[in-house]
Amino acid sequence: MEIKEIKSTTREQRVATHSHIRGLGLKPDGTAEPVATGFVGQENAREAAGYIVDLVQAKKMAGRAVLLTGAPGTGKTAIAYAVSQELGPKVPFCPMVGSEVYSSEIKKTEVLMENFRRAIGLRIKETKEVYEGEVTEISPEETENPLGGASASSAPAYSKTISHVILGLKTVKGTKQLRLDPSIYESLLKEKVAVGDVIYIESNTGSVKRVGRSDAFATEHDLEAEEYVPIPKGDVHKKREVIQDVTLHDLDVANAKPQGGHDIISMMGQLMKPRKTEITEKLRQEINKVVNTYIEQGTAELIPGVHMLDIECFTYLNRALESTLSPIVIVATNRGMCTIRGTEDIQAPHGIPLDLLDRLLIIRTMPYTQDEISVILELRAKVEGIKVSTEALQKLAEKGIQSSLRYSMQLLTPAAILCRLQKQEEVQVSDVDEVSTLFFDAKTSVQMVNEQASQFIE
Repeated sequence: MEIKEIKSTTREQRVATHSHIRGLGLKPDGTAEPVATGFVGQENAREAAGYIVDLVQAKKMAGRAVLLTGAPGTGKTAIAYAVSQELGPKVPFCPMVGSEVYSSEIKKTEVLMENFRRAIGLRIKETKEVYEGEVTEISPEETENPLGGASASSAPAYSKTISHVILGLKTVKGTKQLRLDPSIYESLLKEKVAVGDVIYIESNTGSVKRVGRSDAFATEHDLEAEEYVPIPKGDVHKKREVIQDVTLHDLDVANAKPQGGHDIISMMGQLMKPRKTEITEKLRQEINKVVNTYIEQGTAELIPGVHMLDIECFTYLNRALESTLSPIVIVATNRGMCTIRGTEDIQAPHGIPLDLLDRLLIIRTMPYTQDEISVILELRAKVEGIKVSTEALQKLAEKGIQSSLRYSMQLLTPAAILCRLQKQEEVQVSDVDEVSTLFFDAKTSVQMVNEQASQFIE
């Protein structure tokens, strides 16, 4: 029998709108590079966002909000995404748009508060005593079972029960024999622990975890679906610090679930409950008390996350920002002077009430120049694996100035498909011209609708 190794195929990855953004692209002194980490231009806005990142990392920004303003397609969402990239994966980042607030099951304020709690992380540090090592012996000790009902006619095997189990563990430093409870023996059987396996047992809970097979047995078989691990160093009995990251919403949900019984009435009650239920304010306050106690004791560390909202969510922000546990809120808008949503005649900048606007740090994004659009399109083409000629890039940049950056970016893929059909290596100007006659931008579409208004249904 012949075994051949199969080479893996190239991993396909979907290219999203902001796949090319990897950070804010700042120098060590905090000034912005003209082109860096997928960002082009917007130096002032990126530098301001860099200060926001520093404030978040210094834990001086909780309960405050940032407003990103600018015309459509000027990189507001990209800056918010870059902030999350700079903060790293450990800081929760919870994007949200205005349409998510509207629900037939729960109130708007509940949706907002739920997302607020998702954006606040809690890092819990716990020191656990564990026994760790390679298993050298598993010897269950049997004793007479007083409840076995042994009689003259019954078999002797049925009158025995496990009283305890002797477990031998070995590390590089030494060996130890442990006398364990029968319940831990059941855990050993569930984990399918055998002599030669590396395991660890938590002393306070008795939970058993099989890490893998000791690498001393690596040459037992030619082919085996086992994970071999080295023998642990140090003593068998040691203290280990376990760090766990959770969000406040996780704690809310865990405590809100009713722990019903297994009888028929409890089960019917569970079935009759709606799938989505609101978490009460009283429960949240109780969890906040426990969290604050953990923080004071030094057991837990609060990680204020970033929560990106669309502008229609501002109605509930004022009170939520005053809470003792509040995330950093990033709000993005492309509105100018307009009517506040929910009112009939009250005008305000960006459609935001003035009392909320006073709380916001405002960062403005500027329209891109033709040269900047050209560089952005070149970066985007590299991410999507499209070869574009210099003349075609200039043509697409002109389209971006005439209509929008988004439109010129959307023309890249159709132009690449047309180029491939014509068996060319690079996208040419003719390809861009042809796809722009097939796909219209918003301005051209509006102009056509106005010219042919009589042919459309009003």
